[in-house]
Amino acid sequence: MSMSLEERVRSAVAALLHAAGESQTELAGALGVSQAQVSRRQSGAAAWSLADCEVVAAHYGIDVLDLLAGPTRAAEALPAGRRRVPGRQTTVRPAAVADGDV
Repeated sequence: MSMSLEERVRSAVAALLHAAGESQTELAGALGVSQAQVSRRQSGAAAWSLADCEVVAAHYGIDVLDLLAGPTRAAEALPAGRRRVPGRQTTVRPAAVADGDV
């Protein structure tokens, strides 16, 4: 049984997020939408439009046809410079502040 196009796009986006070490929030910024909107698209509650697919593909530096082909092809097409480096944190988070420490 093969995946539907919608399932392939959701799986490809998930694979790209993982391979690039990005969060849904970072992808949402590239799309100009909220993280909640990306989450709805990824859960299947909303659909990825063709315009969204073009933006996602451009964001990751891949051809939109690689995105539509599914997770394996999308991840393989991801340029080396966009891949996460194991052991390197990709987002900077503020350190916790101890009580009374300003």
